[in-house]
Amino acid sequence: MNAMSALTGLLYAALIAYLGGWFSGYWNGNFSLLLFVLTLVTLGYWTAERFYFQPARRRQAQIAAEAWEKEQRWRGAEATAAAREVVAEPHLRQPWWLDWTAGLFPVILIVFLLRSFLFEPFKIPSGSMVPTLLIGDLILVNKFHYGVRLPVINKKIISNHDVARGDVVVFRYPLNPSVDYIKRAVGLPGDEIRYLNQKLYVNGKQVETQAQGDFFDDDPGSMRIRPLFTEKLGVVEHKILVDPQPRGPLSPIAQFPYSQNCTYTLEGVTCKVPEGHYFMMGDNRDNSQDSRFWGFVPDENIVGKAFVVWMNFGNPKRIGSIQ
Repeated sequence: MNAMSALTGLLYAALIAYLGGWFSGYWNGNFSLLLFVLTLVTLGYWTAERFYFQPARRRQAQIAAEAWEKEQRWRGAEATAAAREVVAEPHLRQPWWLDWTAGLFPVILIVFLLRSFLFEPFKIPSGSMVPTLLIGDLILVNKFHYGVRLPVINKKIISNHDVARGDVVVFRYPLNPSVDYIKRAVGLPGDEIRYLNQKLYVNGKQVETQAQGDFFDDDPGSMRIRPLFTEKLGVVEHKILVDPQPRGPLSPIAQFPYSQNCTYTLEGVTCKVPEGHYFMMGDNRDNSQDSRFWGFVPDENIVGKAFVVWMNFGNPKRIGSIQ
């Protein structure tokens, strides 16, 4: 028992060290992998408790209770059921290292299943999707909308809906898959996407926009009034921020797969989306690092479809569906 207590203490110390280094910025954490490991570890403790430790404690409690009853009979004293339970209780008590592991298994399993296959919460960290999503928005992502994927490795095993033009999608950043990004799907496999002189073209046709006045962008990196437009991608009508005057020529921030499919000019960029990939853009067009700069998102990087803002503690009025 002392060995199990020491082992559990070491496991908790490793967990605290991992979380501390993650939140301190020493390394990038992988919550999906962490939750998977916690599920396996607590399952091991729960199985051992169910089939070994708990029966062993019951046997010890029964032996102690029988020895006590024998002593009571020898003394000629009464052995009541309540007194027997008092004698047995210390032997039945679950040690801390099982309470904090096997006892947590059902909760961790439920969280793991919900987060892996149904819904996953995210917090918006940047202003790249303003005005659709603001910094501090807490959103839910539908994990099964595009199909069921295995946890950790993200391999699709059951297909569902295809990514549609205009969807707000969470995906693993192609240049660093340990980081999740959220953008709008603009280009589908086989599409030709052009972003020239602040105008978006899909398969040679300019995407229609309508001016909606001004929008105060309170992103700490911006803090200024920006022109607001509505844009229609497929059947999805949504709002975007874009300055009519370009800030300068676009250029890639790194070499990316299928970079030969993109041509950069002083006017902007033209890309042919390869099969099994998508072209993603932020709604804050002048303040978004997206496919214009780092290329295409492969289908295996897709996490899910963002569908609702469930809370923003700085602005509860933000609660609602995502367009």
